[in-house]
Amino acid sequence: MSHPLFDISGRTALVTGSSRGIGLALARGLLEAGCTVVLNGRDGERLTKAAAELSGDVHTAAFDVTDGPSVAAGIADVEERVGPLDILVNNAGMQLRAPLLEFTDSDWHRIIDTNLTSAFLVGRETARRMTERGHGKIINICSLQSEVVRPGIAPYAATKGALKMLTKGMCADWGPSGVQVNGLGPGYIETELTQPLVDDEEFSAWVRKRTPAGRWGTTDDLVGGVLFLASPAADFVSGQVLYVDGGMTSVL
Repeated sequence: MSHPLFDISGRTALVTGSSRGIGLALARGLLEAGCTVVLNGRDGERLTKAAAELSGDVHTAAFDVTDGPSVAAGIADVEERVGPLDILVNNAGMQLRAPLLEFTDSDWHRIIDTNLTSAFLVGRETARRMTERGHGKIINICSLQSEVVRPGIAPYAATKGALKMLTKGMCADWGPSGVQVNGLGPGYIETELTQPLVDDEEFSAWVRKRTPAGRWGTTDDLVGGVLFLASPAADFVSGQVLYVDGGMTSVL
């Protein structure tokens, strides 16, 4: 029998950007832990397909996390249709690689909106309700790049560094109302989106050599961290980023 501190069965969770990759893996983990889970993305068809791959009490909510009115309507709809949210995982994100001198204005705004503004909008709307109820868990998916950076991804790192500080700010504002806000910082994780990097032999060799664990991470490696941060075991943990990176941030 597992320890009751880690029991989150019966809780309701929303995972943004969860039709594939890390978001889908985290949604699956929450379902396996006994949660009711709401998948979110912009593409309703893709969400329905993703939900069909999962077993458990799974729902979908198609709305644009970068658009304030859509988020407000989306969260209201989820709470009315599925029930009060106990857990929010702000996972929606994107990567755009280009040398900083060539990075366009429109791409800058797009990556800021997707990776940072979305967490503010969905977090604010969800916390409005969580703070009234006096409890809730918000987990922002940060990154290894919340701490360190490589050439060609400065804007992405800027969004993830800012998300780390937004996490701390949310903790400061909402902690007194019983809401814990933390970050999860994945290292190099093998997903559909990183597949070209995984297939690049030189880059893959660098990742393995640079990571004390000696390998790429899998999406399953991230599930335990989310389950911990979403559970009563983390009731006095707030404003932290838990790096799940095989040790990469700790070594030179």
